[in-house]
Amino acid sequence: MADEQYKHKKAAALEYDMEQDVAPHVVASGKGMIAERIIELAQEHDVPLYEDRNLVEMLVRLDLGDAVPYELYQAVAEVLAFIYRLEQRATDGTL
Repeated sequence: MADEQYKHKKAAALEYDMEQDVAPHVVASGKGMIAERIIELAQEHDVPLYEDRNLVEMLVRLDLGDAVPYELYQAVAEVLAFIYRLEQRATDGTL
């Protein structure tokens, strides 16, 4: 029954190096308990979490290592802007 609580959970992790990558790429994705583990690892390593059900639905369909397709650039840009703002607040001490 423990699987039931994770049944609909989905998660994806992206990596992006502006100096090396043309676009962000998928480094982890999964559903259910795998999604829960991705979230746990992100929290353990202070990786910011961003929730967007539509975006994650598209990202979990990609293979590991795949670059984010052009059609998702706008949504991923919003995620990157969110992370940038969090990092700025942490640096400024306003977080």
